[in-house]
Amino acid sequence: MKFATKAIHAGQEPDPTTGAVMTPIYQTSTYWQKSPGEHKGYEYSRGTNPTRTALEGCLAALENARYGLAFSSGMGATDAVMKLLRPGDEVITGDDLYGGSYRMFTKIFANYGIKFHFINLSDPETIRQYINGNTKQVWIETPTNPTMQIVDIEHIARIAKEHGLLLTVDNTFASPYLQNPIDLGADIVMHSVTKYLGGHSDVVMGALMLNDEELYAKLRFIYNACGATPGPMDSFLVLRGIKTLHLRMKAHCDNGRKIAGFLKGHPKVGKLYWPGFEDHPNHAVAKRQMRDFGGMISFTLKDAALEDTFAVASKFRVFSLAESLGGVESLVNHPVTMTHASIPKEVREKAGVADNLLRLSVGVEDIEDLLADLEAALG
Repeated sequence: MKFATKAIHAGQEPDPTTGAVMTPIYQTSTYWQKSPGEHKGYEYSRGTNPTRTALEGCLAALENARYGLAFSSGMGATDAVMKLLRPGDEVITGDDLYGGSYRMFTKIFANYGIKFHFINLSDPETIRQYINGNTKQVWIETPTNPTMQIVDIEHIARIAKEHGLLLTVDNTFASPYLQNPIDLGADIVMHSVTKYLGGHSDVVMGALMLNDEELYAKLRFIYNACGATPGPMDSFLVLRGIKTLHLRMKAHCDNGRKIAGFLKGHPKVGKLYWPGFEDHPNHAVAKRQMRDFGGMISFTLKDAALEDTFAVASKFRVFSLAESLGGVESLVNHPVTMTHASIPKEVREKAGVADNLLRLSVGVEDIEDLLADLEAALG
C-alpha cells in the first residue's frame, strides 16, 4: 500500500455497528463486560479506546512499523522511552536538541542517576568515544531543532547495533512522508504528533512507532501504568489531519524551497539553515535519507542585537509569532526566548542557537503572500 493510501485508510475500517466510513469518536471511559474478565478487547480508556486504536494502526503504517502507541504529548512519548532506563545508565544524544527534551533529560531524569552526553552528531563516528558499559540508548533528532543539522540515521544505527544500544529517532521535523527511520535501522521513532501529523494546530499529542514485540510490551506497560494517553476526540482529530498529510507536505516543501531561496540572497540574512542547499554540510546525507527537504528553515539576522531581532519577529502579519510548527499556517519562532529558553545560554550558543536566530515553520499559504510578508518584516 502506497503512502497516500495508508494515510487515508490504514488502521481504519467501516464501523461494524452503523457502517460509518469515518472512525467514530468513542467518548467513553469504560466498557461493558459480559462477565468478569470477558469483554470485547476494551476495559478502560486510559489503556485502550477504539478511536485511539485506529489511530495507532495508522501511525504504525506510516512509519512502516508493526506497532504504534499514541501519547497525550510528544513529551509523554519521550518520557516513556526514558523510563526504560535505570539509575547508572547513560544516553548519547545531540547538542542541538528541542528545549523540552533537553529540560526533561537534565532536570528530570538526570536526578535519577541517568547520565546524558550532548554531542555534535554531524560525524556519526563521534559517538564511539562516548560508548561504555553503561551506555543504553542513543537519542537523535534529524533534522535538528533549530539549526537543521542532519544526522546519518543508517550510520548511527550500525554503531548502535554493534554495541547493543537502543536507537530512538525524533522524526517530528521530517514527518513520515519525508523520512522513515525504522527502514534505516532505528528501533523506535518518536513524533510530536502535534506538528505535521496533526497538521492544524488544534491538538497536542505524541507517538512512538516500533517493530520489536518485547520492546512494544514494555512501552505499552509504561503507557498504561503511567497514563499519558490521549482521549478519543484528539485521536479523531489526528486521524482526520493525517488524511491530508501527503498533500500538505508537498506544499510545505514547495513553499519552503522558495522561501529558502529568497532568504539566501537577502542582504539582512546572515547564516541560513536548510538542508536542501548543496552547501549545507550534511546535504548529501539529507538527499539520501529524505525524500525532500521540508518546510523548516532557520536563519540569523546579520549584525542584529536581541532587540532588533524582536522588532523583526514582531513585524510579521501572515507568519504568526508563536511556539510550535508543522501546521497549515506559517509560524515564526524565536528559539532563545521560546522553544529553547530552558537551555542555558552557553549551551545554546555552542550549538548555534544565537539571540539573533529565527525559525520559520513554512505553511501552505500562497507563496506570494509569504514572500511579501518576509520582505516587509526584513525591510
